Amino acid sequence: MTATRIEGKEVAGDLKARVGQAAAALKAAHGLTVGLGVILVGDDPASQVYVRNKGIAAREAGLHAAEIRLPETASEAEVLAAVRRMNDDPAIHGFLVQFPTPPQVRQSAVIDAIDPAKDVDGLTATNAGLLVSAREGLVSCTPAGALMMIKRVRADLAGLDAVVIGRSILVGRPMAQLLLNESCTVTTAHSKTRDLPALCRRADILVAAIGKPAFVRGDWIKPGATVIDVGINRIDAGEGKTRLVGDVAYDEAAAVAGAITPVPGGVGLMTVACLLRNAVIAACRQNALPVPEGL
Repeated sequence: MTATRIEGKEVAGDLKARVGQAAAALKAAHGLTVGLGVILVGDDPASQVYVRNKGIAAREAGLHAAEIRLPETASEAEVLAAVRRMNDDPAIHGFLVQFPTPPQVRQSAVIDAIDPAKDVDGLTATNAGLLVSAREGLVSCTPAGALMMIKRVRADLAGLDAVVIGRSILVGRPMAQLLLNESCTVTTAHSKTRDLPALCRRADILVAAIGKPAFVRGDWIKPGATVIDVGINRIDAGEGKTRLVGDVAYDEAAAVAGAITPVPGGVGLMTVACLLRNAVIAACRQNALPVPEGL
């Protein structure tokens, strides 16, 4: 068996096109330009690249993109003041703070300061609670994108066994809840889980989000399972070079699974697309407008 490769470029491209169409329709019908903001603290090169790419993607989709950049030495009070500026700016319908922040800035304090209506990362307690309650909210982008990729190959998830490896607030916990809301039978695995390989072998859907390169082996995979690899790990490729790999041993898993996401080129490409989607959804709700079909 050779698994179907679920290409992030294809799924994300389709979503970005729908977001662009929705943004254009909102502007034409209501004079509404969707605004997306980012707060970046410090000069971490990877974060700078990520923020720049978000701005490019937003503008390509017809959104207004705004940034607040603060130095590495910024105090927590200064970061919270920037959050309040975004909360209060009517031109910004959704924003995020690029994590991680420097050690003097508590991530929990930053998240708690974000207006849930503008929380396009879906990290506030309000949006987490809405997800658990199966009510409308803003869902964390990476798990939302992962679910779209699952549905690309399995339209009906009801009754399937799903295992999520990882319990972070950014991916693991919301991923498990999204699958539960799709009527899957969900198990969340973590560092204390006993006999993880045996647990994984029962999964029709296996989501790996733990940050350990090639941790999930091919003999952990149920034949025909859908494998979603959220991990992004940089490893030594020799001669002073590095390469990106996921949490799943791809070649081994692809020989057993029914469908699998690659790394790079998989779930990571969905994150920015879902961020744009959340900004459009937030703009519609803040202006008492229906969310366009197809989002």
